[in-house]
Amino acid sequence: MTAPSRPVTPPLPLFAGDLDRTLIYSAAALGLSVPDSEAPRLLCVEVYEGRPLSYMTETAAGLLGELTERCVFVPATTRTREQFRRVRLPGGPARYAVCANGGHLLVDGEADPEWNAQVRHRLAACSPLDEVRAHLREASAGGDWVLKHRVADDLFAYLVVDRERLPQTWVKELAAWAEPRGWTVSLQGRKIYAVPRPLTKGAAVAEVARRTGATHTYAAGDSLLDAQLLTAAGRGWFPGHGELADSGWSAPRVTALRERGVAAGERIVREMYEEAAGAARAHGAAGRRETGAG
Repeated sequence: MTAPSRPVTPPLPLFAGDLDRTLIYSAAALGLSVPDSEAPRLLCVEVYEGRPLSYMTETAAGLLGELTERCVFVPATTRTREQFRRVRLPGGPARYAVCANGGHLLVDGEADPEWNAQVRHRLAACSPLDEVRAHLREASAGGDWVLKHRVADDLFAYLVVDRERLPQTWVKELAAWAEPRGWTVSLQGRKIYAVPRPLTKGAAVAEVARRTGATHTYAAGDSLLDAQLLTAAGRGWFPGHGELADSGWSAPRVTALRERGVAAGERIVREMYEEAAGAARAHGAAGRRETGAG
């Protein structure tokens, strides 16, 4: 008598989530516009120099903790590795994480050397970082709106600015200068990023999907640097604030949410939680049909 075949366990779905202003929020970005009695309870997920810095709602944190058991959760951020390591997300450290906008693929907390080599090869086609840094200093010279000049992991540059004093056309002019040199520009909150075009979260997340065998991918983000990540996913979400919302950006299979601030972060996690739960139910039904149970 032939033994019944065992159902094949499919690979887990993959959820790649941008962090700042997508899943986690500083006090200034919470966007709470309700009476204190109606405000959601918050969980601090980042402390810097002894002070709480970033938050999620407690509901979002609980859902994300459960979600990490149902999918491959990949934090995908423009933060440097050092900045990312300050964040303590529910569910414990992720097996895979994307830092520096795809410049580093962390595996169990360590940068993957094979991925780093691929990134450096791709960046050779772009103008060098030193040229971009010099232009940023020259183009912003004398501007009282520039608070800081920063370089992230020797991969890209960004400015911290006073948004109220930022000249209206400056970012557009910088983008026009950067485009033929293989660089892209993004304005996120108080930061203006100049990033090499081949440096993308989407490419790094695609590598994670290849390694894990994930055939269903989901993503969330709020900025133009997240656009390629969202369009490459099977389904994506972006909040009602940020570059994507402000620019009217849209794409197939990507949902523009009405919620803003930390409420949008909770909605994104809930949407992904429900997707993962639906996939688990569908797999369970398929397994019962295969074995003749039920």
